[in-house]
Amino acid sequence: MDSIKIGSMLPFGSTSRVDAQEFRNGARLAIDEINTLGGINGRKLKLVCVDSGDQSAGAVVAAARRLINEHGVHAIINGYNMGSHNAEYDVIADAGIIYIHSNTTIQHHDTIASDPHRYFGCLMGNPADYWYGQGFIKFISWLRDTGQWRPDSNRLAIISGSRPYSIVIANAMKSAAKEFGWVTAFGPEIVDTPTKEWRNVLDRARAVEPSILVNTHFYAHDLAHFQNQFLQDPFRCLVYLQYGGMHKSFGDIVGKRAEGVLIGTVVGLLQDESGKAFAHKYMKCFGELSTPEVGCLTYSSVRHYGAAAAIAGGTGAPFDPTEQNRKVAEVLVTMPFRSVVGTINYHPAWRAAIPYPDYTADPTLGMPHLFYQLQHQGKECSIVAPEPYRTSRFRLPSWF
Repeated sequence: MDSIKIGSMLPFGSTSRVDAQEFRNGARLAIDEINTLGGINGRKLKLVCVDSGDQSAGAVVAAARRLINEHGVHAIINGYNMGSHNAEYDVIADAGIIYIHSNTTIQHHDTIASDPHRYFGCLMGNPADYWYGQGFIKFISWLRDTGQWRPDSNRLAIISGSRPYSIVIANAMKSAAKEFGWVTAFGPEIVDTPTKEWRNVLDRARAVEPSILVNTHFYAHDLAHFQNQFLQDPFRCLVYLQYGGMHKSFGDIVGKRAEGVLIGTVVGLLQDESGKAFAHKYMKCFGELSTPEVGCLTYSSVRHYGAAAAIAGGTGAPFDPTEQNRKVAEVLVTMPFRSVVGTINYHPAWRAAIPYPDYTADPTLGMPHLFYQLQHQGKECSIVAPEPYRTSRFRLPSWF
């Protein structure tokens, strides 16, 4: 019996190559597990990866066409490709297959709303970037209001990378700040990224004496340079870094000087029994220097897809009548799936995962917006919010 090919578009040709490796690892591990259990209705899965290059619209569209036209994949499941602007959705829709990604963009909502019937198979396996902004403001307000941290002022300094993802998050933070008693005293200041040089913008942020310093750029190596340059002349504030700070390559560069950094992600690995078991299994397969906190994204999406396709009675090939893949999509959207990232529960209109606690107050019905703090000499990412996923208490940063 022929195998079912699952495609993955991975940005090996970009500054996100370290994440691309983990996305491949996560998908590979999930497929191996599904195949060990017998596959989907007796058919084994086969992973096919192509390079999405610099993550531009042209590169991602070319990668999607190659997976569909050359390899005949029944689904494309990958992490993020941040510069595609949903251009690949039309290629997916023309083929009538399933597409699950973690691009984390509010633009996904708009594209789905423009033609839900055409884009039935396009799903975003995590909440949109918009939720980062208000979720972060609620988090720092919670730290303040519960007495875990007493800020010297109500001033924020917000620095953004030049990707739309980073800018949306920065603007959402500024929009939500006033409601919770914060003042954006600096920014959002957009810095052309990728970059290793942050000293100039740090000097200007320092001048307003903020209690909170935010960087919504997300490349791990760039953020490592940011943190090291901040610590050359630190000031008394919390430092929040977007997503990339939880990658092991960040810790390898910054080391114990990362102690106290806050990191947020709307999709991340839980530190409960299932999350710890997954991390152990993942590092056993891919080495102690691998990052299960990133690989868990594609792992969870592939496992959810496998379960949905089995319930729907199988998968559909590209350019076949879309009836079978519509059944798969319907199960994906209507069947919440508990994985090592929490609950993947697709909003029926957005076809994106619902966030907890930003959208739903029920932790069983949403993917947790996790806040980590680097602790234990910067070697461990400890979850400090939200309940019930918290594993450690917030600590004042080492530079205080």
